[in-house]
Amino acid sequence: MQESEWSKSIPFKEQKNIIKRMFLFAKPFRKTFYAAIFFAFVLSIVNILLPLIIQTFMDNYLTNQTATQQVIYFFAALYFFGVLVKAVIWFFQWFLYSMGSLKTYQYIRAKLFEKLHSLGMRYFDQTPAGSIVSRVSNDTETLYEFWYVFLMVLTGIFAVVSSFAAMFRINVKIALLNLIFLPILMVVIWYYQKFSSRIYRQMREKLSQLNTKLNESISGMQIIQHFRQEARLNEEFEATNDDYLKTRYAMIRTNALLLSPIISLLYALAIALSLTVFGFDALESPIEVGLIFAFTTYIQGFFNPMTQMMDFLSVFTDGMVAGSRILKIMDNEEYTPQQNPDASQTITKGKIEFRDVSFSYDGKN
Repeated sequence: MQESEWSKSIPFKEQKNIIKRMFLFAKPFRKTFYAAIFFAFVLSIVNILLPLIIQTFMDNYLTNQTATQQVIYFFAALYFFGVLVKAVIWFFQWFLYSMGSLKTYQYIRAKLFEKLHSLGMRYFDQTPAGSIVSRVSNDTETLYEFWYVFLMVLTGIFAVVSSFAAMFRINVKIALLNLIFLPILMVVIWYYQKFSSRIYRQMREKLSQLNTKLNESISGMQIIQHFRQEARLNEEFEATNDDYLKTRYAMIRTNALLLSPIISLLYALAIALSLTVFGFDALESPIEVGLIFAFTTYIQGFFNPMTQMMDFLSVFTDGMVAGSRILKIMDNEEYTPQQNPDASQTITKGKIEFRDVSFSYDGKN
């Protein structure tokens, strides 16, 4: 079995180079991406303004028992308007970013298909047909989701910074205490990325082997049946399929431990710490209920983006491998021989002879 690129880890320096070159493909559509990022920034501002509406209503009217029907209707309409604006901004953010991603991966697919037409026959002799089809179809499709990783990172940064700024405005001491959890979150994300990427590469390696076996078996079914090799190939397929199942189990266990549960635990600890400090402060002077509501909402906005970013780490690994495989084709310089336009010779007599003929993709397999 030829070693798949999924079995290899990509060094950080090479990852930077892949991302840099992938951005060049997105350059023609950069205005669409910039517009989506702008809406993501506006969305983070709206997310910190909505709790202020509830805080103002609770502290200035409900607590003082001065909330009339007009006041209630006003704040209800104001909050509804804010939610409506948030929905519209959210729609344009995802719509524009999806359009940019779609145009980019279609552009990459067209360039890749054009490149394949310029390569010499030697490349196609050395590369399985299923692998070539996978580059043009599956790998380019993977890059469509790959761009969402950067959107998640940017929206996460906007959300964390805006939430912390809002918490800092309410209570400097408690906001700084919540920063204790940020290094812990970074360590969890780093460990998850390092540990899960190894399992994920193993899982995709087994999946790649399954796809290769399927492609070669189906295309060569006549030969398999002529030589009565069904039982042997069934055993090989079952073994590979079982290995793939085991790596899937390992991935599920990793996600079940290090994704939502650990983030939820840190979020609960941050809430508990904040409420404890608010409680001690309330012993000295009254604390407004709306202020506590707004602060806990900002804590939620501080932690939620982390889960989303960790969910997209597997997509990032996918995109790195897919990008490296696509760029290897783009960098291939074994072009098809060009015909001499001034050639005038004609073949009048010829002879073709085959001796010691063999076939191999790489000289071993």
